Amino acid sequence: MTEPNAPPPTTLSDLADLQHWTWLMGRAQQLMLEAGVPLAPPESVAEQARDFWSDYLALWQRFTTPAAPEAERPKEKDRRFANPAWRSNPAFDWMRQSYALIADHMLRGVDALEGVDERTRAQLKFATSGFVDAMSPSNFAVTNPEVIEKTIETRGQNLLTGLNNMLADIGRGQLTHTDGTAFEVGRNLAATPGKVVKRTDLYELIQYAPATETVLATPLLIFPPWINRFYILDLTPEKSFIRWAVAQGITVFMVSWKSADASMAEVMWDDYVAAQVEAIDTVRDLLDVPALHTVGYCVAGTTLAATLAWLAAKEQAGKVASATFLTAQVDFTRAGELLHFVDDEQLKMIATLSPQGFLDGRYLAATFNLLRGRDLIWNYVTNNYLLGKDYVPFDLLHWNGDVTNLPARWHLAYLTDLYRDNLLVQPGAMTVGGVPLDLRTVETPAYVQAGREDHIAPAESVWKLTEHLRGPLRFVLAGSGHIAGVVNPPAAGKYQHWINDQPAESLDAFVAGAREVKGSWWNDWADWLRAHAPATVAADGARVPGAGALPAIEDAPGSYVRTR
Repeated sequence: MTEPNAPPPTTLSDLADLQHWTWLMGRAQQLMLEAGVPLAPPESVAEQARDFWSDYLALWQRFTTPAAPEAERPKEKDRRFANPAWRSNPAFDWMRQSYALIADHMLRGVDALEGVDERTRAQLKFATSGFVDAMSPSNFAVTNPEVIEKTIETRGQNLLTGLNNMLADIGRGQLTHTDGTAFEVGRNLAATPGKVVKRTDLYELIQYAPATETVLATPLLIFPPWINRFYILDLTPEKSFIRWAVAQGITVFMVSWKSADASMAEVMWDDYVAAQVEAIDTVRDLLDVPALHTVGYCVAGTTLAATLAWLAAKEQAGKVASATFLTAQVDFTRAGELLHFVDDEQLKMIATLSPQGFLDGRYLAATFNLLRGRDLIWNYVTNNYLLGKDYVPFDLLHWNGDVTNLPARWHLAYLTDLYRDNLLVQPGAMTVGGVPLDLRTVETPAYVQAGREDHIAPAESVWKLTEHLRGPLRFVLAGSGHIAGVVNPPAAGKYQHWINDQPAESLDAFVAGAREVKGSWWNDWADWLRAHAPATVAADGARVPGAGALPAIEDAPGSYVRTR
């Protein structure tokens, strides 16, 4: 008879779980090996199989051998398995280690395939990684000890709350990452004081109010990516690049792109370059200055490079005093995992998603989520669908979910001409208004920033800008990735950046000779900007939004940023 306070026997049920999990994971490995048979020689498949079963039997032996004293286990590095139950409970410990073993062998199996080109191998590895992340036992209620514990504790309320969260996401067609009520554009996001001083069918031009008595005579015009809202550079006040730049005594203008609708079905590459040229001329005329500094972030940096090439061809390069490229690419041969989405079949599929002439921004958001599926998909499935947790307020994730629609023809042409065919770096292969573009003619001083861990615009891809532009150039490698590497205010004291004042022929050579500087790169950039145009003027007259020849239309951040 079982003692009243004794724990219920679990040996048989645990053994059944172990047997089922063993069969499931073993079958998955077998399928992967079978899939590789036509691509790899038989001896390679046999070797992979031997390695797997050798590791598998070693794992089984560890679980069937009586426990021996062992040293303290290292801290779990995988956040999915941070809960102590993944180690303390034999069944869940087995699941965790079996999963890790299978995942490792699946990915190694792709690496070992022979007879495939590197692009195909990269696509297979990307797909396999996605499958491996999706099949983690942490993603399922019955194989996640934390979910089981929470379900017992709340009597199932967590699953009901999670179901409500999931249905809400299905209804809006988009995964939720943060508390949607915590932030509001114009209140605690995109709140730097300024005015909209121009509006076209494609963009609004925002001029920000000066915060100093004098300002640099040469103003700054920022082009944000049209695939996102501009306020990635104007998040909460303590993170805002715009607010910080204004405080440095810089007259700042920002382009706010319109989210595409059916009226923009025919908008193409030429229109965005023409808009950048128009905005440059507008600022020059408004402030009566010969030239201005420019910033292009991500895809807007790509377009800025084309704009500079067009200006050079038209003998108007002097309109731009400097160009700053933030995680921008012009040569797409090493453009990272986004290249997996630009083969012919993918492009055909994308073309069917835009019957009204524009691509719904939710499709693009889903693509970027897939690039970091473990963090941006499955983490939220577990926390908010299975555990029923409340969403945590986070300004960056609020921006990430604030999607923008894209002109369909231009989006497809961008993927085809740039990502797939890499035409921009081929002199004369692309034109704007009939003018052939040649990046080798661009002699504008340039500041090129890349993120060391950027998965959207890899540092080695951004580096290629230095191989095509011909003007004086400063390259800076920032810690972190595509967003955090850029949005890193000095006051935060986070990350680091690397500077190398000596010429370098490659990114590896740059890194080898670089010095590490703690904290943000922003101050280095501001010093570089001042060095190119140190003159100052009083912050009055046309330097005040609405006080010049362009009357204020409305307060910043304007209307286009709110258009859905």
